[in-house]
Amino acid sequence: MPAKPPRPIEKFATAVAKCTIESSAYGKCIVADYKNVHEGKCMAEFQKLKACYTAAYKKA
Repeated sequence: MPAKPPRPIEKFATAVAKCTIESSAYGKCIVADYKNVHEGKCMAEFQKLKACYTAAYKKA
C-alpha cells in the first residue's frame, strides 16, 4: 500500500521547525518596540522568515 502524502498542516509544522533562527529574529524585532507595531515594521526580518518557510515547505 503506498504511503499517504503528508497533510498540509504536517508540512507546515515541519517548515516551522526548520526556521527557528528566522522566527526568533522576527519575534525579537517585534517585541523590541511592541507598543509601536505598525505595518512594515520588521519587514526585512519578515521577508527572511517568509522565504525560509516557503523553501522549507517545498522540501517537506
